[in-house]
Amino acid sequence: MQELIGGVRAFNRFYTRIIGVLGAGMHDTPYSLTEARVLFELYGHGDMEAAELRRRLGLDAGYLSRMLAGFESGGLVTRERSASDARRQMVRLTGEGRAASKVLDESAAAATRDLLDPLTAEDRERLLSAMTTIRRVLAPAPRDVPYVIRPPRAGDLGWMVHRHGVLYAEEHGWDHTMEGFVAGIVADYAGSHDPRREACWIAEVDGAPAGSVMCVRGPDDRTAQLRLLLVEPSARGMGIGSRLVEECVVFARSAGYTRIVLMTVAALTSARRVYERAGFELDEQHEKAAYGTRVTEQWWSRAL
Repeated sequence: MQELIGGVRAFNRFYTRIIGVLGAGMHDTPYSLTEARVLFELYGHGDMEAAELRRRLGLDAGYLSRMLAGFESGGLVTRERSASDARRQMVRLTGEGRAASKVLDESAAAATRDLLDPLTAEDRERLLSAMTTIRRVLAPAPRDVPYVIRPPRAGDLGWMVHRHGVLYAEEHGWDHTMEGFVAGIVADYAGSHDPRREACWIAEVDGAPAGSVMCVRGPDDRTAQLRLLLVEPSARGMGIGSRLVEECVVFARSAGYTRIVLMTVAALTSARRVYERAGFELDEQHEKAAYGTRVTEQWWSRAL
């Protein structure tokens, strides 16, 4: 744990130096980081209650009040009691405050461009992906965040192999043979799938893959098979798993199949509940050696 703590603190020191928050003012202005954040909020959202401003930024009430008093005396904001509730104080940028906030906003954008310009397109994508991961891990997405279900793009099939390997190792202790098993399924799909009767979907949250599933031809021409259902831990509880299964069922029916099957493992209880809600029933199960351990393999199906 001490090594992890040291790594996080080292990153914090590095990043605060990179974005320039250690100087007297942000982006060559007289405003501190916290003052700039307050101005950004008012500039982006318009008139706000002081209590809402405090909640958004997690600031102490007294500290914010003193800061707003300083802004008011400097001609940047006005404060007045709400017409509907005298207990509420409304904060509004003045013309001078909007001008100062605009300078801050443009300076922040310019600094970000300067940070990104020397990077290759690939490094920019890696940087954004890493930043998104940090944000998701430290502040998990609320359950009502919208998501998109879309066909796979370049790189998504490789992502499916990678995330299956990583998540099943972390959550169930399975070995590399699981990743090899998934790679074989993905390779077959990429090399020779029939788009009229086979399809793949990626769930996307905040612009990044968060889940996957495939519908492919099963053991005969009248049977489809659902494969590779996965939902990232950060996106669980949003209904993505059920939606992906629904996409498979609807597609399989429209493609002319009369039955759909799937194989899972008894230990994957969350996935099993999704399948049960979608109308699948357990047909058979047996114990076998797989993925460096012993599992109870289950076959489920439903009519279309």
